[in-house]
Amino acid sequence: MQPRGTIPSPNIWHHTATYELENRAADPDGRLWAAMRERADWAGRTVLDLGCGTGFHLPSFAETASQVIGVEPHAGLARLAARRLRTRGIAHAEVRRGTAQEIPLPDASVDVVHARWAYFFGRGCEPGLAELDRVVRRGGVALVIDNDGSRSTFGGWFRRGYPQLDPPEETERFWTTRGWTLDRVDMGWRFDSRADLEAVVRIELAPALADEVLREHHGLEVDYAVNLWSKRF
Repeated sequence: MQPRGTIPSPNIWHHTATYELENRAADPDGRLWAAMRERADWAGRTVLDLGCGTGFHLPSFAETASQVIGVEPHAGLARLAARRLRTRGIAHAEVRRGTAQEIPLPDASVDVVHARWAYFFGRGCEPGLAELDRVVRRGGVALVIDNDGSRSTFGGWFRRGYPQLDPPEETERFWTTRGWTLDRVDMGWRFDSRADLEAVVRIELAPALADEVLREHHGLEVDYAVNLWSKRF
């Protein structure tokens, strides 16, 4: 049974191995990580990876953070994340079950929050924003990464695949009026094989649209822009 308030994530929930390929292909030149470091210094600090999935990013934070906590509602993904930490011998990191609306941590207990394509998509995430205000220490920083539907090849695919979502300008207004800062990052996708690229596209888009964009797109790289939203508390 999933924790109360869990919002399903069909791509990673149902295609975990393929989503691992997607994580490996994302940000091949480290542009997003560089932008994150410009906004937050997690060296020697406590990091919360909210909606950590299989824990792909936990080891990267653990390289310099004093403590890393992954929070994930899906039991199977949380187990995989914990196993990733055990197999790498990372003792100062852990994984807990929970949601963005009810973070299983005490008040003022973390310095940096990272949420990548998890829950915080604009309107409707207000309960999670209130939880961030509760758990982040004063002077801490939250980082939220989401797709930029206003530009890039993937942004075009995203707009076509999810027309029901708010227009980019409305989502931008949602964040900026709440005091968040926007960095636009050309992250990119770069795959090892065409088969990997096609598999990932098919877990992100409906079958007919996936077929269409794959006919149009050639090569192993995709121009992919993201929004990095940050706020200091």
